[in-house]
Amino acid sequence: MRLSDLKQGQKATIARVGGSGLLRRRILEMGIIKGAEIYVEKYAPLKDPMELIVKGYHISLRVEEASQIDVENIP
Repeated sequence: MRLSDLKQGQKATIARVGGSGLLRRRILEMGIIKGAEIYVEKYAPLKDPMELIVKGYHISLRVEEASQIDVENIP
């Protein structure tokens, strides 16, 4: 499942961070690493970007960028 597929209010665990180059590096530096728990707090009014909570802090990520991150849903 992709991070971009999650709905508002869902939690998941990062399984894999895709992409390449500077974008992938930036995502990893923000704490979005394998095994981290992520919570989708909300989507912007036009559904892009999405606001996430990772390791206790808020980050915004474009849906296109989020589609490169694989997650495992937490029941």
